[in-house]
Amino acid sequence: MTISAADETYYDLGSYHRPIETPSQQAQSWFDRGMVWSYAFNHEEAIRCFERALELDADLAIARWGVAYAIGPNYNKGWDAFDPVDAAASLARARMELGLAEHGRASAVERGLIDALQARFPTDDPGDAEALSAGGAAYADAMAALAQAYPDDVDVQALAADALVNVTAWALWDTRTGEPAPGSQVLAAKRILDDALATDVGRSHPGILHLYIHTMEMSAAPQDALPAADLLRDLVPDAGHLQHMPSHIDVLCGNYRDSVVSNQSAIVVDHRFVDREGPLNFYSLYRAHNLHFVVYSAMFEGNSRAAFAAADELAAQLSPELLAIESPPMADWLEAFVPLRTHVLIRFGRWDDLIAQPLPDDRDLYCSTVATIHYGRGVAHAAGGHLDQARAEREAFEVARARIPDSRYLFNNTVADILAIAAEMLDGEIAYRAGEYDDAFAHLRRAIELDDALPYDEPWGWMQPTRHAYGALLLEQGRVEEAAAVYAADLGLDPTLPRPCQHPNNVWSLHGYHECLQRLGRSAEAAIVAQQLTLAAARADVPITASCACRLEVHDACCD
Repeated sequence: MTISAADETYYDLGSYHRPIETPSQQAQSWFDRGMVWSYAFNHEEAIRCFERALELDADLAIARWGVAYAIGPNYNKGWDAFDPVDAAASLARARMELGLAEHGRASAVERGLIDALQARFPTDDPGDAEALSAGGAAYADAMAALAQAYPDDVDVQALAADALVNVTAWALWDTRTGEPAPGSQVLAAKRILDDALATDVGRSHPGILHLYIHTMEMSAAPQDALPAADLLRDLVPDAGHLQHMPSHIDVLCGNYRDSVVSNQSAIVVDHRFVDREGPLNFYSLYRAHNLHFVVYSAMFEGNSRAAFAAADELAAQLSPELLAIESPPMADWLEAFVPLRTHVLIRFGRWDDLIAQPLPDDRDLYCSTVATIHYGRGVAHAAGGHLDQARAEREAFEVARARIPDSRYLFNNTVADILAIAAEMLDGEIAYRAGEYDDAFAHLRRAIELDDALPYDEPWGWMQPTRHAYGALLLEQGRVEEAAAVYAADLGLDPTLPRPCQHPNNVWSLHGYHECLQRLGRSAEAAIVAQQLTLAAARADVPITASCACRLEVHDACCD
C-alpha cells in the first residue's frame, strides 16, 4: 500500500518498534506509534493510531488490545477521575474491543496481553467502584505473572510495571518513612524496571524510562532515577510529555535549569501537536502541566522572565471554550492553573502589579482564579502596610473561597487544600505588619504544616515554599537561629523534612541560610554555602536579597 502524505509527515517518535502478527507494514507502523503514545500518556492519540492500524488490518487483535488499554484508567487518570459519561463510554468500549480481540489474529504473547487486560474490566457497571478497583489489582497480578513468563519481552515488563504502580497511583511510597505505602506494589515494579534497565533494550525503552521516574520520584532516593531521566531526554522527539518527564527528577535534585529547559522543549513540541489536533482535548492537561513546571522551576532559580512567560502562555491557552467542556470536566482539572501569575508576582515582590490584577468576567467558571487574586492583593497590601485594604481582600478571599466546588483540583491536590495554605499565609502577613508577631508566626507555622501535609505532587501543590516567608520574617525580627533551622530543612541539609518536601540548591534558601551563618559567626560553613549561592544566583535575573519579598529589611550578603 502506498504511504500517504499524512503518514510521511507524522510526528517523530524515535526508533521504538515491536514486531506484531500482521502482513501490513503500515499497520505495523501505526501500532508502533500507538504504543509510543501510550507510553507517553497521550492516550487519545494512541487510540487514533490503534484504530488506524485496525483500518489496515481488521484481524489485528493486538490493536484492539491497544484501544482497550489506552481508553482505560492510567497513572494520571484513575477510575475516580472519570466523569460518569466518560466512565460508561470507556468501559463499554474497552470490553467490546477485548471481546472482538478474542477472535482476531494474535501471537502467544499477544494473547497473554489480551487475556490479562480483560481482568481490568470485570464489570459493565461504571458505578461499581469496588469491582473496578479489584479489577486493577487482578490485572496487576496477571501482568506480573506474564512478566515472569516472558522475562525477555521488554514491553511485557513495562506493562507489568505500569499495572503494578497503578494499584496505588501517586501513593507508591510513604514519604515520611521511605517505605512502600500501604497496599503499594512499588517494590515489585522497581525490581522489574531495575532488571530491564540492566539491558540495552531497557535503557532505550520509553515506557521503562518513564515508569522508572514515576516509581522513584516520591521515594527517599529520587536521585537514583537521574540516569534514567538523562536517557529519556530527546528519546522520543515529538512526544511532549516524555520531553518533560526528566524534570520530575530534576526539581527534586535541585537541577532547576535542566527542568526549565526540558519543559520548554516539551512546550515547543506541544505547539506542533496543537497545530495538528487542536486544543480541545484531554492532552490539554499535559500541556498545562509542562507550562506549570516551567513556572515552578523558574521561580526556584530566580528566573522571572521564564516564569512570567510560561504563566502568561498557560492562562491564555485555558480559554472559556476549553474550560466549558463538561465531559471530561475541564474546569475542574484546569481552571486552577489560570492564576499562576499571581504566585509569580508574589515570588518576585511585584506588589503594584498584584493589586492591579483584574478579576475575570466569569467568576463562576474562574472561581479559583478569583480567590487567588484576592489572596495576592491581600499579600501585596500587607507588604505595603495598607492593613485596611489587606483585611478587605482577606474577607473577599474568604467569600470567593467558599464558592469553589470540592471537585476543583490542581493535579493531585484539591483547590480547597491549596487555598487553606493561602488563608494562613495571608493571615500571617497581615498580623506581621500589624506588629502581632507571635500571632503572625503561629499562622505561618500552620501554613507550613498544611504545605508539608499536601499529597505528593510534582510540581508541589503550593507554588512558593512556605518556609521562605517564615525564614525571611524570622530574620527580619533577628531570630537568626530559628531562621537557620528553617533554611537548613528546606535545603535538605538535615533530615527534618521528607525528601519530596526538600528543595536542594534553591537560591532563595541558600541566600537566607548564608546570611544566618554569617550572622551566627559560623564562617567556615558560610564560605561553603557562599560558593553554592554564587553559582545559583548567577542564573537569577533579579537581585536575590531575601528568601521572600515580604521581608522589607534586608541584610548585606555576598550575592545582593
